[in-house]
Amino acid sequence: QVRLVESGGGSVQAGGSLKLSCVNSLSGCGMGWYRQAPGKERELVTSISSTGTTTYADSVKGRFTVSRDDAKNTLSLQMNSLRPEDTAMYNCRVMSGGYYYCQLASNYWGQGTQVTVSS
Repeated sequence: QVRLVESGGGSVQAGGSLKLSCVNSLSGCGMGWYRQAPGKERELVTSISSTGTTTYADSVKGRFTVSRDDAKNTLSLQMNSLRPEDTAMYNCRVMSGGYYYCQLASNYWGQGTQVTVSS
């Protein structure tokens, strides 16, 4: 298993956009983006299956778009119309369902990338 590496976070004003990237995603596994805001539990923001089926949390639906480039082993998250409540540490993760190697890989987290949205 190879540790995932997230990048692309930063500080933006409300209404702005950011694109996050996650290196070392696994082509045969579902992938997801999680976030954890100060004082909050970590939550699943979005997921994308190995075949491209996506899910989104209601709070980001219509604003965020997840995609994957399996040729580059990269997972991306395009975030538009950012709001202060989107402020959080964002981490990508291999989803645990599916092949056993995906389940094993789901135990590993990268350092995350911080997203801060000011009003």
